[in-house]
Amino acid sequence: MTEIKSRFPSIQQLFFQPISIAPLSIFRVLFGFMMLVSLIRFWYNDWIFQQYILPDYYFTFYGFDWVRPLSGQGMYYLFYTMAGAALCILLGLLYKIATIIFFLTFTYVELIDKTNYLNHYYFVSLVSFLLIFLPAHRSFSLDAWMRPTIKIAYVPAWTINILKFQLGIVYCYAGLAKLNYDWLVSALPLKIWLPAKTNVPIIGWLFNYKWSAYLFSWIGALYDLTIPFLLLIKQTRWLAYFAVIGFHFMTAMLFQIGMFPYIMILSTLIFFPASFHQRIIDFFSWKKAASPSFLLKDKKPTRSTVYRTKSIQYALSFYILLQLLIPFRHLLYPGNLYWNEQGYRFSWRVMLMEKAGYITFHIYDPASGKMEQARNYDYLTPSQEKQMSTQPDMILQFAHFLKKEYLQKGFLDPQITAESYVTLNGRKSKIFIDPQVDLTKIARGWSHKEWVMPFEEGKSYFDSK
Repeated sequence: MTEIKSRFPSIQQLFFQPISIAPLSIFRVLFGFMMLVSLIRFWYNDWIFQQYILPDYYFTFYGFDWVRPLSGQGMYYLFYTMAGAALCILLGLLYKIATIIFFLTFTYVELIDKTNYLNHYYFVSLVSFLLIFLPAHRSFSLDAWMRPTIKIAYVPAWTINILKFQLGIVYCYAGLAKLNYDWLVSALPLKIWLPAKTNVPIIGWLFNYKWSAYLFSWIGALYDLTIPFLLLIKQTRWLAYFAVIGFHFMTAMLFQIGMFPYIMILSTLIFFPASFHQRIIDFFSWKKAASPSFLLKDKKPTRSTVYRTKSIQYALSFYILLQLLIPFRHLLYPGNLYWNEQGYRFSWRVMLMEKAGYITFHIYDPASGKMEQARNYDYLTPSQEKQMSTQPDMILQFAHFLKKEYLQKGFLDPQITAESYVTLNGRKSKIFIDPQVDLTKIARGWSHKEWVMPFEEGKSYFDSK
């Protein structure tokens, strides 16, 4: 029993054992670098204008309807501020202020319009929030260079392990999400996507074969479920990291998923030992790092030290519990998750479905007898219209917006119904929203959306391919 216990660290060790600050310092530099590159890329592609200035309407998250984009040149100045904060994080300059500014500005931008929601944006918000509380600037930083008294060589283990945990959550929940019939048995949606990628260099020829979709589906699930654990084990770490590089470069080559592959490739370096990160620091430092000078505990901890330790334990436990539970909130709702999407966001479900739809809103005023069809494109960008047509909460939100619009047009009591058809993973297009329901009478919220038509399993067209 003693031998078994010695092989696994205790909770106290996972939280408070003194370990080198080097991995945390390198993670800070890489995170700041990745965010700076991402923001430059965002500006270069003119996405600031297209996503946050051009639209006339924004699909806010429930409870955050007060979040609105800044007017005029305000959004550009906001992105300049965010980029400046990312640069300061990279350099370790005014670190605490920079991390707070970056977290608030980045999260604010992501709350403006859920049309633009991506899993790695959510990941960035979480990591930037965690960095606020991590002493990642107390070595290999301008802050430490200008104020040598803040330099430390060791940090409590939780400051690094919480980042490993966050990365592990992304992978493991992405893997668990793949354990479904469409992904494993029907190889969907890869059976739809891969045949269109036969022109990809080196591996494109593989996608002419039916078995390739099954191979990549199963490899993808196995990779996500195992890679965090393989990165934790010394004997498999380098092999696992080569798999990380290969997997993410391949997904970057096949699919347009932005910076996500590169964020994961660089972030997972934190799984490597302190000696690996220290060599990087020594390479870029004009002199070797100072000898260890920070002791985690005094021989006789004071009452305030014990209180702080307990507070950290409780805070970390609460955060970890939230991260474990939030992706499972879809279990509170009946029906097919990929159809009704109740609990789909913030659950690390990456590229698991091919979903397309068409929707027409019918507006009827019983008092005057007026009847019209809304022209969605008068209010929405093509991207917004595409996303809205398959996501029930966005459909309901837009119906409420249309009610206000038609009240201004002279309708006394506009009733709004939807003629909506959606196809999921190659299945025959089905009625999506109950066409008899007046959507203006449905309150927004987290309750079950009974007005979404039940999912009919059906056989995908691609099952026979």
